[in-house]
Formats: sequence, structure tokens, C-alpha cells
Amino acid sequence: MHRRTLLLSALALALASPALAQVERPVRIIVPFAAGTSSDVQARLLALHMAPFLPQPVLVENRAGAGGSVGAEVVARATDGHTILLGSNGPLVNNPILQPRMPYESPGDFAPIGMVSRSPLTLTVRAESPIRDVAQYIDVSRAEGMSIGSSGQGSATHFLIEQLMAASGVRLTHVPYRGSSLSVPDTLAGNVGSVMGEISTVFPLWRESRLRVLATTGPRRSVLMPEVPTLIESGFPGLTGGSWAALVAPSGMPAATQAALTAALLRAMETPAYLARQRELGADVVPAEERGPAALTALWAADMARTRATAQAANIRPE
Repeated sequence: MHRRTLLLSALALALASPALAQVERPVRIIVPFAAGTSSDVQARLLALHMAPFLPQPVLVENRAGAGGSVGAEVVARATDGHTILLGSNGPLVNNPILQPRMPYESPGDFAPIGMVSRSPLTLTVRAESPIRDVAQYIDVSRAEGMSIGSSGQGSATHFLIEQLMAASGVRLTHVPYRGSSLSVPDTLAGNVGSVMGEISTVFPLWRESRLRVLATTGPRRSVLMPEVPTLIESGFPGLTGGSWAALVAPSGMPAATQAALTAALLRAMETPAYLARQRELGADVVPAEERGPAALTALWAADMARTRATAQAANIRPE
């Protein structure tokens, strides 16, 4: 109760700041991907639930291009005090590592507002497969070979495949697709033996018993698949990964404005309607202690270090 009282007091102080009240224009969330993508859905959910805790509306604007780098650059260069980014590990981690010339520095050109969501990946095979768990998957792969689909060269799914190969000592035949919407159906059709797929794409087919999920890749079991073990539980300590989404601001945004946005985000993420919708979307809701700017900064740095090391070891290059 004492902790909650302190938190609410901090939120009230942040919201009382004139920083945002003096900005007549709406808060603008830039989505660096096209309308209808998972990032777009996340941003519109945030806009809906943050608006009641801010003195002006929250709008969403799509600025797609270059794997998310176009929209990220818009925010990195913004000086109007009301433009923020629904960022993810694509434009904020993978692109800066894999692309030789970037129009912004990550994380240097950005300031953390808060973590929004994390979505684990799944190591998945067809339901008809005789493989029942990760140990058997490794044994079969070592003895007979195994193909595995990803969402593309340099994607989060590709990095997890490389990490799994390094940890297990088994070489898998990587088959890159352009998204899980292609790799998962091809696994279902039997064209590849397995897939490292986004949980949002795999979940409906798993629920219908058309796919078998051998493991998820989060630090803990997914609330969507509580009976499915993690890779950590399957014998690979520290092997985690997936996609994450966060709100970030330009590095030059005033601290009071950042604090007000963080306060609105944290309050929005506590509303029952927001939490229910996140679970429907297949995103694991981030624990309260991992939502703030400090936790986001730590996750961002760790992900950059892990991704850079994996890219160098596996010689991963952009398509």
C-alpha cells in the first residue's frame, strides 16, 4: 500500500506538470510500420487508453519504410515536444546493428518512456511430427538434419535460431521468409520441418491442435500457453528472446514532458480493458516492475549487446 501511495503521488506530480498542458497540439505516436501491423495495433491501443490521463488527445501516425527506420528517424529529429515513437527491437536494435549507414543513433537519439509489451517466439513443429520436446528435436536434428523457417534474414526469429544452434551445437537449415504469415503456413504444409514463429501467428493453430509448440522463448512461461515450457526449462539457461515494443521520445524532449508521458503510460497499462486486449493479441503483459524507463534502458542495452554478438558470431548480414 505504501509503494502504491508513492507511485500515485509521483504520477500526480508528473501529470500536474505544465509541460504537456502548454502543448496545444495532440500527442503524436509515430508507428514506423504500415497500418494493420502489430505495431500499429499496439499504438492505437495505447492512444485509446493513455488519452484519459493526458490534457490533450493522442493520435497515431504511420510512417513506414526501411524496416522501421523512416519512422524512427522522424521521432529522433522531432523538436516539437509532442512526437514519440512506438519503437521495437527492429528499428531500435536490429537495424542499427545490421545496416551500415543509419540516419539516427540508437539508443543515443532517444529517451525511454516505458516498456509496452514483450512477445515470445515459439519453436514449433507440425502436430503430426513425432517430435515431442526440445531434447528430441535436438537429437533428430543432429541425426537427420532439420530445416527451420524464420521471419526473415536478420529478424528476431533468425537471431533466436542462431542462438539455439550455438547453444546446442546443432546446425539447422535456415529458411528465411518474409514474415511469420508465410513461414508458419509453410510449416503447417510440411514444406519446412519446423519454424521459429511469432506467438501471435502460431497460437490459433496451436489451439486448434494443428501445430505443436515445443518451447516458448520468454524468460517465463507464456500466459497464452502455460503448459508449454520455455527454452530455459528445456535445458538452455539464459536462452531468451522475441519481440518487444516500447514508447520512446526524442532525446531532447524536456524531462517533465517525458515524466508526464511515462505516468500516462503506466496508468493506461493498469486498466482492465487494456490488459484484456493485450492478452487477446498474444502479447505477454510486462510485469509492473519492468515497465518504467530504467527497466527499458536496461533491456535495450542487453538486447543490443546480445544481438551484436550473435550477428558477429553468425555473420548475419542484411538481405
